[in-house]
Amino acid sequence: MVALTPISRKPVSFYVPVVAAAGAIAGLFVGTANGSGFLGVIIGAIIAGALAFVLTQIVKNEKLGRWATTIIVAIIGYFAAGIPGLIIGAAFGWFFGWFSFWLYEGRYRAKVAPYLTPGQVLWHFAFRVICGAIFVFLITPILVVMPLSFNAENFFTFTPEMLSFDPAGYSLKHYRDFFNSSGWQDAVWNSIKIAPAATFLSVSFGTLAAIGLSQQHVPFRRAIMAILISPMIVPLIISAAGMYFFYSRVGLQGTYLGVVLAHAALGIPFVIITVTATLVGFDRSLTRAAANMGANPVTTFFRVQMPLILPGVISGGLFAFITSFDEVVVVLFVGSAGQKTLPWQMFTGLREQISPTILAVATILVGISICLLTVVELLRRRSERLRGMSPT
Repeated sequence: MVALTPISRKPVSFYVPVVAAAGAIAGLFVGTANGSGFLGVIIGAIIAGALAFVLTQIVKNEKLGRWATTIIVAIIGYFAAGIPGLIIGAAFGWFFGWFSFWLYEGRYRAKVAPYLTPGQVLWHFAFRVICGAIFVFLITPILVVMPLSFNAENFFTFTPEMLSFDPAGYSLKHYRDFFNSSGWQDAVWNSIKIAPAATFLSVSFGTLAAIGLSQQHVPFRRAIMAILISPMIVPLIISAAGMYFFYSRVGLQGTYLGVVLAHAALGIPFVIITVTATLVGFDRSLTRAAANMGANPVTTFFRVQMPLILPGVISGGLFAFITSFDEVVVVLFVGSAGQKTLPWQMFTGLREQISPTILAVATILVGISICLLTVVELLRRRSERLRGMSPT
């Protein structure tokens, strides 16, 4: 692969401080975990800067230097914190070995345009680092919950056995508690009964609303659109309180129908947005051609329009299903003990009895959400292919 910009080796005054800054960030996390973040920053910067200098100016053999750094730091991590320290140490050693030579050889300029200034190159990579940091910040709580769900003890923290990867520290007991508990299973069945019904209503009304509002001749369509998607904007506690007072007057409070209608109202905005986005590339001459051939509006919708916008409809339905399945605030207001859903049961478990079974349930829900979001992404790509766009 040909580089966009000719690369050349950089001076020590450039790459050593940069590697030291990266070491300071790593040292901040390690130091904070051991009770002294400031000391971790200082030590991390010194070690990383010295490592970069030794690797590039003394060792000089990149392959040897990177392997040696990985092994040495992994061994240090093992004696400091056992097997977890070995894994983290190996990751740190590999990264700083690679990072030092990546900067020293100037390979960071290979994939950027040659006309970019040093400041623009800095922002080019800083932007990616910031996005990566945000991703790690968002995904870390999920990654912590998943192994904790296999804790052999009734704790919400990692036990010494878990940290040392002792098989005795891991168990499926919390998953067995979930599947064997009548309270949890009743909550699951309530969610399974409520979420599909709410999704069906959301998809039906949301799709029709999106198609209608996509017509240019509809008066006040922007105002109507704003009202229909307002459940996404208005704080959920306000929506829940309003639904409670309204349902109390019409006799829907504490009923399955009331919960289904409330969840459908929360899911409709997702369907409207996804279907509207699909309709942006829809060729309306197809519906006119169908009408000219004698097809009535219902036949035109199901035989011509629906197959083309189906990926957007399904995507909106999946988002509506996830919203209903994970929602807890509204059901606390408009539901009763007979409509206790899975998120409600989890909330009750946190408030009344701290049980790690909640972590097992959370892990199962994360797995379900990942599968659904994967389907959404596949449908998005299919929709773009149908519209002649290149998936990115």
